Amino acid sequence: MIDATDTTDPACAPARARRAGGRAARQAERAAPLAEALRPVRPGLEGGRYRPLSDEGVERIHRAALDALEQVGLSNAPASGVEILTGAGAVRGEDGRIRFPRALVEDMLAVAARGITLHGRDPRHDLHLEGSRVYFGTAGAAVHVVDVEKREYRDSTSHDLFAAAKLAQGLDNIHFFQRAMVCRDIPDNLEMDLNTLYACCSGTTKHVGTSFSDPAHVAPALEMLHMIAGGEDKWRERPFVSNSNCFVVPPMTFAEESCRTMEACVRGGMPILLLSAGQAGATAPASIAAAIVQAVAECLAGVVYVNAMSPGFPAIFGTWPFVSDLRTGAMSGGSGEQALLTAGCAQMHRFYGLPGGAAAGIADSKLPDMQAGWEQAISNTLAGLSGLNMVYEAVGMHASLLGFCLESMVLGDDLLGQVLRCVRGIEVTEDAVSVEVIRQTCLGGPGHYLGSDQTLRLMQTDYVYPAVADRMSPKEWNEMGRPDLLDRAVARKNRLLDEWRPVIDPATDRAVRERFRIHF
Repeated sequence: MIDATDTTDPACAPARARRAGGRAARQAERAAPLAEALRPVRPGLEGGRYRPLSDEGVERIHRAALDALEQVGLSNAPASGVEILTGAGAVRGEDGRIRFPRALVEDMLAVAARGITLHGRDPRHDLHLEGSRVYFGTAGAAVHVVDVEKREYRDSTSHDLFAAAKLAQGLDNIHFFQRAMVCRDIPDNLEMDLNTLYACCSGTTKHVGTSFSDPAHVAPALEMLHMIAGGEDKWRERPFVSNSNCFVVPPMTFAEESCRTMEACVRGGMPILLLSAGQAGATAPASIAAAIVQAVAECLAGVVYVNAMSPGFPAIFGTWPFVSDLRTGAMSGGSGEQALLTAGCAQMHRFYGLPGGAAAGIADSKLPDMQAGWEQAISNTLAGLSGLNMVYEAVGMHASLLGFCLESMVLGDDLLGQVLRCVRGIEVTEDAVSVEVIRQTCLGGPGHYLGSDQTLRLMQTDYVYPAVADRMSPKEWNEMGRPDLLDRAVARKNRLLDEWRPVIDPATDRAVRERFRIHF
């Protein structure tokens, strides 16, 4: 008689080897990284299923925006802007306001860039802005960092910004990194702008967005970018930084210095985010529809401005209207109204066929708690489902843009994984709805689908698994020491920072530091 547990029995060895080898092979296959096209979520998924505006509503907003440009116009253009705009056909009235005939706007829309690519230093991170493809990233200008362990706010520094850029490099669902914090440890504005730029580029090879506090700062920034790129020609071939430019001060007023910054960036080959950030009930109308009208009108003025300088120059239609709590006047970026505003703006971007960006994911909550969770989830989900190309401020932002939290950035990566799965939607294919799978399971099969080939195949390609969020049973949770979500976020943050490797070669880093005063 042969003992079934006798591992020396040669008759049993082949069967055991086949079973173990097959199981081990399947486990190894499931553990291996998936090809990009097979991942359950990935950059650039197609949204656009959610449409808060009717077709008639979109047309009415468009007509109202044209009326506002033709009848009200924008004030306070710099002398250079007056020359550029009037040279293209805009009209400067006796009141000094620049007004835009409908034909001029339509002509510039006809030549405006569509289907643009925002490059990363690594081509894997290129963002192809066309149709309703969706990308999530950071933005904002928080002046504080949220310390979750001490439950307090402190001034943000260049070190914090560098750390955030390094985290962005390791978080798959954050597709680009726009400056999220102000380097308040640097009092000199030029040094602050240059350190902001270098902290972002030093931390990640994903596309970077930055701002400038003075038009004169663009030239040294471009010098730095040429050094990083390996020459001006390589920079112009693949510009990996865009300028987030608040060229208007709502309502309907040009921001002179920002306009001159925009002109310098266009001449330097840096893509532009045309950013209009009115606040409904304060610097924009309280009506959600009218707030969109004003933002669209202001950004259309930007489209004329940029294309009058350089037809077809890469620019993002950045309608970013925010919401006020009308009881207090305070900003309420985590509100349902904010989510609707952002989704409505995305619909207008698609109407014009222009690459568009807007804000979502802002929490009014001061800490990454349940309030922050619902505020970030609702607006990010609506933004993604509406097909917004560039979803800015998607992670990390608290206290209505006053505070940035590194741990919240890590938690946000999990959140965005779930959002992107919703954006992807449900694929109805012949295999997906096969009755044969049901037949084999129910008629003579095991009566469940846990081990079916379809289940094992789809568990990787159709399902998203959080890196930090807790799906344990209460029993498992107790056995694991009752882990806290924030503790898990802190641990993953520290692990990602430890695993990060420099993305700028030592010789270039040394040359940049010799040329510019770098603080971090």
